[in-house]
Amino acid sequence: MAEQCKSEGCNIIAFIVLHNTRGKQAMPYVIQTVDNPERSHLRTEVRDEHVAWLKDNVDKLLAGGALLADDGGPGSGGLLIIDTEDRAEAEAFIAEDPFTKAGLFQDVMISRWRKGFFNKEALI
Repeated sequence: MAEQCKSEGCNIIAFIVLHNTRGKQAMPYVIQTVDNPERSHLRTEVRDEHVAWLKDNVDKLLAGGALLADDGGPGSGGLLIIDTEDRAEAEAFIAEDPFTKAGLFQDVMISRWRKGFFNKEALI
């Protein structure tokens, strides 16, 4: 099970890694990153590079977007669903993200995820 964010004001980015192989239900990985509050300015400064990198890797993306504060404040993270069944590939994907390279994240947590409901379908 993924560790819970224990610091106040955590900004969480969840990356959900999906794959469907040989008719079996995929057991993808969820990658959650927590922004370092002292480096939150990097989210704005590196955003264009981050988005360009995602566009260059669009063939690996099933979905993605920003997670926003309820009050309409700045983004608190994002959600990406990438097409892989390989933990090492998921680790490499997040390692290459410009946000990671810039040092935005305080924590990165990776855990398996059982896809029970997806795309308005019950899979269990």
